[in-house]
Amino acid sequence: MFNPNNQLIKKIKERGGFINAHAHFDRAYTVTEENMEKVVNYHLFDKWKFVDSFKKTADVETYTKNMLTAVDAQLEQGVVGAMTFIDVDSVCGFKALEAAQKVKKVAKEKGFTLKLCSQALKGVINPKENQLLREALEMNYLDAIGGLPRADRDYEQAHLDQILFLGREYGKRVHVHVDQLNNDLEKETELLARRTMHWNMQGRVTAVHGISIAAHDKDYREEIYKMSRDAGLSFITCPTAWIDSRRTEWLTPTHNSITPVEEMLKYDLVVAIGSDNIQDVYKPFSDGNMYTELKF
Repeated sequence: MFNPNNQLIKKIKERGGFINAHAHFDRAYTVTEENMEKVVNYHLFDKWKFVDSFKKTADVETYTKNMLTAVDAQLEQGVVGAMTFIDVDSVCGFKALEAAQKVKKVAKEKGFTLKLCSQALKGVINPKENQLLREALEMNYLDAIGGLPRADRDYEQAHLDQILFLGREYGKRVHVHVDQLNNDLEKETELLARRTMHWNMQGRVTAVHGISIAAHDKDYREEIYKMSRDAGLSFITCPTAWIDSRRTEWLTPTHNSITPVEEMLKYDLVVAIGSDNIQDVYKPFSDGNMYTELKF
């Protein structure tokens, strides 16, 4: 009997296995009975602040344990490599990043390729935060530079200009969280594409999520795809991370809360898939299973 699930898994294995293109291993398995009850329903921006409590108290050993557990779980699920964002800011300093260096070596011994990207929850404009990022780059701790424009609210373009400049100077790819709120007020992908071309970083920048693209009308979406192609943007979709996107009363084209992958492929854009968070206050029920992500 034909089983499409088995056939798909077989083909993925034949091509080397799953790649988890976007994750946050340093926060994996940090959901607790207490914070799940109080925090899980917070708005995304409020969760950004809440995780400071964990980051202040966690030591290198705690980070190492969490990330190794995530690597082992991914291997069991047929994942052979991942790009994980790692917090680098004035709250946790280099604790998570130092742990990630150890985990990266152990993962390699296990046959798992782990790439590290900086997370910018505190932004990159503040001099103290900017200095930490530059120091991490100087120590060659990072495979890529991460961006989160909303972390530098009202200075989103300056945020992008800084990480794109550093990406060019240090020869790093740049991965940027954009358009996460699933509404047509957001146009971060457009801004990212324009600034990517401004800094001559074509082909070296990845847009993560891009949920709000689907909330715009067809003409605007098509312009974004054309612009993204000109900028050489690639995309990463994390389906289950946004399946519970909050409903609003805004009137937009009928769409779901998943990156419009099928439209992007028609414009020859590269789209990868990731799990995003694993069993933390952002996604307490997510186990990082890439086949689940693919089915969604």
